[in-house]
Amino acid sequence: MLGVKKQKISLPLYLQILIGMILGIIIGSVALQHGGIRLVEHWIVPWGQIFIHLLQLIAMPLIFVSLIKGIMGIESIKSFSRMGVKTIFLYLSTTVFAVILGLSIGLVIEPGEIVDKSRIEFLQDDYNVFVAEKKIVAEQTREQGPLGFLNDIIPNNIVYAASKNSAMLQVIFFAIFFAIAALSIPKEKTKTVMSFFNGLNEIVFRMVHYIIAFAPIGVAALMAGLVVSYGGEMSIFVALGAYALCIAGAVAIMALLFYPLLICLFSKVPVRKFLRALYPVQLFAFTTSSSAATLPFTMETVEKELGVSKETASFVLPVGTTINMDGTSCYQAIAILFIAQVLGVDLSLSQIFVIVGMTILSSIGTPAIPGGSFVILTMVLTSVGIPVEGLALIIGIDRPLDMLRTAINVTGDACVSVIVDRK
Repeated sequence: MLGVKKQKISLPLYLQILIGMILGIIIGSVALQHGGIRLVEHWIVPWGQIFIHLLQLIAMPLIFVSLIKGIMGIESIKSFSRMGVKTIFLYLSTTVFAVILGLSIGLVIEPGEIVDKSRIEFLQDDYNVFVAEKKIVAEQTREQGPLGFLNDIIPNNIVYAASKNSAMLQVIFFAIFFAIAALSIPKEKTKTVMSFFNGLNEIVFRMVHYIIAFAPIGVAALMAGLVVSYGGEMSIFVALGAYALCIAGAVAIMALLFYPLLICLFSKVPVRKFLRALYPVQLFAFTTSSSAATLPFTMETVEKELGVSKETASFVLPVGTTINMDGTSCYQAIAILFIAQVLGVDLSLSQIFVIVGMTILSSIGTPAIPGGSFVILTMVLTSVGIPVEGLALIIGIDRPLDMLRTAINVTGDACVSVIVDRK
């Protein structure tokens, strides 16, 4: 009929990724049965590699811009006194707990050990090359003394450091140094710089959106390559189920034990009242998978239902959306261990400490949007030498897990706002 517009049917991104994962498994299985392995390796797998490269490409600018914007967004260095210091301390403390919880669950349960290690030589080769390179570097730096590690944190050339994903700690150091210096200068003198980084932040986030939109194709290609490489081995899917249960268990501990304990010990709000008030917020965060989109609802809830002052809520919650990612940090710790276990990578104690530090620092720059943690994971994996291609193992089931960890993120924000506002 004339004048009637056809409505476009648009599938949610998580369904697109799930469909891409299923298609990838089907393509890989068909290739195995009909001798199409070379076809998959030459014409399909490269699209998955492009997706990985795009994630690596955006990681550095995302962390750099997000950190500077987040720190410069604080009113002044004086704002760090009392409310500022207390807020950031609480956020960092809960994040540390979340990372340690994730590592503990991953190390105790070891979901990745279910996989047949004989099937992943193609990724283990990449790790062995990395280890060989690190041994050479270790021999060269052995005589530097106990403070030699500072050379890995403080860059002597920020442009060179920014050209290497493995030098992310140096970029983070420079970004924090730059932002604190800018914060010490009167706002009117840094207005142009702040405007520049606000605009740059919008551009980088739009790039992230484009990359995540490419995820269904990238996931399909990566899964097809994995099925071909694994030769149809099904143990990986059993391991994925165990991995998902680990994350769900960690989320339950955070939501039902850790935050209620903090509320009980450090606030005057009854635990039952807190949980009842936060349930709609958690549900909204769960459905949107975005802490940023949930922020107005979170602010309204903590003010009206939990009695948090507007002054506290307007400072603590926006800062939390930027730097507090408890659910994401816990998830990342489990995900990194899972990938390492699947690939047969034995992490040393120093590498585990690096994972803890990098996960805590990088959580500050995790985009408060669906799928933003993919970008951060590529950076953390690179920092400890785990092949980023291992992301293909978890991307397919990430959406429901993303929904869970976003609900935890906003719960942590609300919990800290209640504690900070305690009179």
